[in-house]
Amino acid sequence: MNIQTRPLQQEEADIRLSSRKQPFNLLRWFSLISMAVIGTVAVALGAVSTRFVITESVQRDALLTSQFIQAIASAEVRHVAIPNVRTMGELLDPRKDKDFTDVDPLARASARGEFLDHVEHLPDVILANIYAPDRMVIWSTNPELMGTTIHADEDLDQAFASRMPVSASYHNVDEGRMEQKFVTPPDYIFIENYIPLFDADHENVTAMVEIYKEPKDLIERMERGLALIWLATALGGGLIYSGLYWIVRRAAILLATQQKQLITNETFVALGEMSSAVAHSLRNPLATIRSSAQLALEFDSGPAHKNINDIIGQVDRMSKWVRELLQSLRPLNDEPEPVNLVAALHDSLMAFEQQIAKAGVHVVFEPKETPMVLSQQVQLTQILNSLLANAVEAMDRGGTLTITLEPNDAKGIGVVVSDTGKGMNEEQRSMAFRPFFTTKQGGLGVGLVLVKRIMERFGGAVKLDSREGEGTRVRLSFKRIP
Repeated sequence: MNIQTRPLQQEEADIRLSSRKQPFNLLRWFSLISMAVIGTVAVALGAVSTRFVITESVQRDALLTSQFIQAIASAEVRHVAIPNVRTMGELLDPRKDKDFTDVDPLARASARGEFLDHVEHLPDVILANIYAPDRMVIWSTNPELMGTTIHADEDLDQAFASRMPVSASYHNVDEGRMEQKFVTPPDYIFIENYIPLFDADHENVTAMVEIYKEPKDLIERMERGLALIWLATALGGGLIYSGLYWIVRRAAILLATQQKQLITNETFVALGEMSSAVAHSLRNPLATIRSSAQLALEFDSGPAHKNINDIIGQVDRMSKWVRELLQSLRPLNDEPEPVNLVAALHDSLMAFEQQIAKAGVHVVFEPKETPMVLSQQVQLTQILNSLLANAVEAMDRGGTLTITLEPNDAKGIGVVVSDTGKGMNEEQRSMAFRPFFTTKQGGLGVGLVLVKRIMERFGGAVKLDSREGEGTRVRLSFKRIP
């Protein structure tokens, strides 16, 4: 029965683990959403700008062409002294020549010929047609179209109905449109313009001029403009995304750091409360045990003497652990102050003079004049004492303790404490700054934790490098006082 239920229990455990809510990844979601939003906005702006540039360019070219055609029509009529009651639009249809008896036939033919010659030789023109109101082509640069009647042409009908110039742009020849029969096919984009010509009263459209142009210079300028628009859009979108990503990345790192610090603080608070309760609970029994042992020691000089001394030693050892634990877990509220680093090193070495001599450790320390650093005297002493104690205990059979002062940069000073002791392996080195982890028999595992907390409290840093069998190297980085 147990064998059958184990797979089910394991499956349920896997389901519970997989169903746990994953932490919200701010940076990843921002990257995806902001990229989508900025990309969409950039493409939309680029498309709108492109459309605007093309439309405005085509309309501007159509306006200039319309003004030019109408100016030529008026100028040619005046040039041959045709009465003001007649316009070029009325004179273009040969079928109505007999209706204008007041116009000299030679003058009419001359004005018509000059106008058509100007239209035919307009710059960039690839096809020109002139329509009568009945949609018949009364003249064209392509002789095959002359006399053809165009039906169901929306742009042509719109131009006659609105009595306004109409323009459109094309990328390909529309085979379904009879009037798009080019003698020389366009290479790329071409523009179609309809220009109405009116009677003398400017009420009726008497002729419609259709101009197909391939303005290569305008097209080149439009292409350069579009390239600049898309380049600026891409660069702008990229810069906006990069700037926002940098800000959010810094915010995500800050949030992660603060969350980690918050978890650490909560852990230390919980441990502090627990340790305080345990310490207060142990102090009285330990004091009673020690007092009783000392009293027994005074009245007994027999075989139990050694055991009683062991009891006193172990009680003192437990009391020391309790003090160290409470000290490591208390809040660091002291304000930073200028501290003489060299003097603090001298004091710590003097305090460990007997232990160093007893362990047979050779000390290498060459003090040099250094600026004051930002720390706190009592806590700096705790840091140095903890590092020296670790180094001496790691060299129980003798070795070399080296202390070096190194400038970090213009704003910092480094202290390197090296020993030739047992060292640590990679796993031990990665866990060195975790609370209650220790490689020493009987150690509590709070020394390096306290070192790290104090250094970070005053804007410094600590770095540990160790190799098993070669020794340990700890570097303390302090902020210097300008």
